Amino acid sequence: MNSDVEIAGDPLALAHRLPPVSAHPSTVAGFAGLAHALAADRASWAPLVRYDATTRWYHRLRTGPGYEVWLLSWVPGQGSGLHDHGPSSGVLTVLDGELTEHAGPVTRTLGTGAQRVFAPGYVHEVVNDALEPAVSLHVYFPGLTQMPMHAPQCTPLARDAARHAERETGPHAGQAHTVG
Repeated sequence: MNSDVEIAGDPLALAHRLPPVSAHPSTVAGFAGLAHALAADRASWAPLVRYDATTRWYHRLRTGPGYEVWLLSWVPGQGSGLHDHGPSSGVLTVLDGELTEHAGPVTRTLGTGAQRVFAPGYVHEVVNDALEPAVSLHVYFPGLTQMPMHAPQCTPLARDAARHAERETGPHAGQAHTVG
């Protein structure tokens, strides 16, 4: 019948009723709240953003006990490559523009305000497939010490593409064939 949200209203829409964001969170919800609060404070991050056509630009925005916050910019076509974050969990929040996340067989389009939370070992690739630059905020807890890259051929999408190419060209494409 009626959901709790229909009865009580959306608690996230009632910012004045939410507890204040802790200066140094210690839970996943606290880190997501920190990312949301920083995203809302455009004046604190927008003047810092730079765009670099040759590589993704990044800037450490904040550190605290056991965590760090990074600001990244992405021009069209830039991507992270397939990676995980070692022992760190994280919160990814899109501040401006649109990013695409590829995680195994799942692809998600993340628009401004979208937020993703991930655990240690989560493998994904983030790409700006849009025609406009994008800006994102990343909170890592504990702070990011590793970002192991994964071979693209390990993904189901890349394996399927390789199989399709082999069917089209054969395993010995480009070699001379004799008919006897």
